[in-house]
Amino acid sequence: MSAQIEEVPATAPAPRTGKGTAPPPRRGRERAAGSVPYLLILPTVALTVLLLGWTMVKNGLLSLQNLNKRQLIRHVTEWTGLDNYSDVLRSTEFWHVTGRTVLFTAANVALIMVLGCLIGLLLARLGGKARLLLSLGLVLAWAMPVVAATTVFQWLFDQRFGVVNYLLDTLGAHSMAGYNWTSGQLSTFFVITVLIVWQSIPFVAINLYAATTTIPKELYEAASLDGAGTWKKFTSVTFPFLKPFFLATTFLEVIWVFKAFTQVFAINEGGPDRLTETLPVYAFAEGMGSQHFGMGAAISILTIVILLGLTAYYLRLVLKQEEDDL
Repeated sequence: MSAQIEEVPATAPAPRTGKGTAPPPRRGRERAAGSVPYLLILPTVALTVLLLGWTMVKNGLLSLQNLNKRQLIRHVTEWTGLDNYSDVLRSTEFWHVTGRTVLFTAANVALIMVLGCLIGLLLARLGGKARLLLSLGLVLAWAMPVVAATTVFQWLFDQRFGVVNYLLDTLGAHSMAGYNWTSGQLSTFFVITVLIVWQSIPFVAINLYAATTTIPKELYEAASLDGAGTWKKFTSVTFPFLKPFFLATTFLEVIWVFKAFTQVFAINEGGPDRLTETLPVYAFAEGMGSQHFGMGAAISILTIVILLGLTAYYLRLVLKQEEDDL
């Protein structure tokens, strides 16, 4: 007798149990995968709303009140509606400070982007050791706390013992010996601008260098074959390729400079004669200095509204660029 061997097919259909189980629809899987990024950022969003959202609500309620030392002592809440906003918007001082803040922001951002891009392009051209040393210096400048950096610059520009005055006097500018840098509006803004630009350049330079590493070298080789020089390569290859980077970085720097408080306040507290106050310092001076807390809250809310307007304008530019690229 010979044993009969039953041949089993190589691919047997899966056994069905009951009515059978069909694989989940493709659209459902795609929808589930699309919700994963939102689930990942949910803890961050919840924490942000918890820490900042409630503060914004309290600040908004405060801007609708007449709150000063008398109300605080008596624990009295005087609701004034939109009176604080109307008083602020009718104030010529508010509009002077707003214009000053816009000019201050524009000058700083222009210097930051130009110098930061130049240093970033320099990083791309340097050798290994030189690039490492320059990157280390940029990181150290970037990592220094704002208060510590401001204190160092106060020492550098000190009237009697400052290094800047000493060097200028040594180089022949004897009139700068003992010069008080915080005695005038322009000189005070000069010190603040140098400080803010020095703190901001590392962010732009390092990010630009990292972005240049993503540009295909074939594009530069093709530009060289066409006889393009350094400037032509930048305008025809680097800038078009990194245009999203320039838009995003410029936008971030506008926000960072516009809301700068520590540097402006610590250098001279918005002086002399409140001529170097920007909107954040102006809101603090009106709220805490003059103890018009409702007025200060209203100014801070208006500052946020201006920043939201800048954000909307930036998003419009980004969307327009995406439409042009399609």
